[in-house]
Amino acid sequence: MAEASAVLRFVRMTPRKMRMVIDLIRGREVSEALTLLKYLHRAASPVVEKLLHSAVANAGQKELGDSDSLRIVRAYVDGGPVLKRFRARSMGRANPILKRTSHVTIVVASTGSS
Repeated sequence: MAEASAVLRFVRMTPRKMRMVIDLIRGREVSEALTLLKYLHRAASPVVEKLLHSAVANAGQKELGDSDSLRIVRAYVDGGPVLKRFRARSMGRANPILKRTSHVTIVVASTGSS
């Protein structure tokens, strides 16, 4: 089965929040996933939607078929590097602030029999 993928790295959003959106679209048809992402009120939704459009465009370049015949076969989020910052607290103390990043991968494949 031929596949096309799109990868987005160093997204300034926590992997935990990105996974909430990715888990909703994994295994779905592309058209259904795009509709779901369009009306989902999460900060990660537009980022994942743009990445899914990129994966569909990559599938078009590989001539896997139109977007109606594509399905999301794999979608996952890995943690990226963590930016470590500190916030000043009382009595000379400091508390850490972890600004997490994500690496997102979406793989689409044709659902038609080939």
